[in-house]
Amino acid sequence: MSHETARYRAIFISDVHLGTRGCKAAYLLDFLRANEADYVYLIGDVIDCWRLSKGWFWPQSHNDVVQKLLRKARKGTQVIYVPGNHDEPLRDYDDHAFGDVMVMNEAVHETADGKRLLIIHGDAFDGIVRYAPWLAKLGDSAYTMALTLNHWFNRARIAFGYPYWSLSAWLKSRVKDAVKFIGDFENTVAAEAKRRGFDGVVCGHIHQAALKEIDGVIYANDGDWVESCTALVEHRDGRLEIIHWAQQNQLSMLPVKKLEAVPSL
Repeated sequence: MSHETARYRAIFISDVHLGTRGCKAAYLLDFLRANEADYVYLIGDVIDCWRLSKGWFWPQSHNDVVQKLLRKARKGTQVIYVPGNHDEPLRDYDDHAFGDVMVMNEAVHETADGKRLLIIHGDAFDGIVRYAPWLAKLGDSAYTMALTLNHWFNRARIAFGYPYWSLSAWLKSRVKDAVKFIGDFENTVAAEAKRRGFDGVVCGHIHQAALKEIDGVIYANDGDWVESCTALVEHRDGRLEIIHWAQQNQLSMLPVKKLEAVPSL
């Protein structure tokens, strides 16, 4: 699609899961082509090492995303990669630069209006991932089913002229246990940011975009590029906004031969 280029102070994306069939790499590439920023924060699970360790899947569209990010870095955008649990091997390279990309296990971003934001993936505050990683991986089958339903449901919506809509995100908002988990996660992450003296926190991990204030602290989750296709942006005046790329641009679902599990955690 052709878009007029938007220019932001910062862009925050996470949970891309490159290396999986569920990744919406074409949508992300469309977003990256249409949006520029002084800073780009990659907040974990950008490359899915879990899935790649089980079998290699790396189509040209995934390579194009990597090349686009590297091109932005070469042209002067500060690209900071904060690894998550799915790309955890990169955490061994904390405070190291790979070309023009800096890897940091956590980062601090100061907005144009002077707010200090803690940048973390968020898995450290997820008890399932931290204390029972086997249970997190056990959720693959259910999540794959949700992604498959999401794919065909949206093909029908587009055929009838309706925009993209995330079925799995809707299910999360309705299932009691999921709502409690999300709420607990958000409150815990916000409390940690407040304890450490930050004005806010930007994270990913739970594939649930949000921008709100919790106990006087900004909580921002940039979502994912598996189902919701969302990013967080900072405008030139420091204002933060969630961009729902697929919905706003009414992007149709791309044909997928076989959806592969992408863990939601």
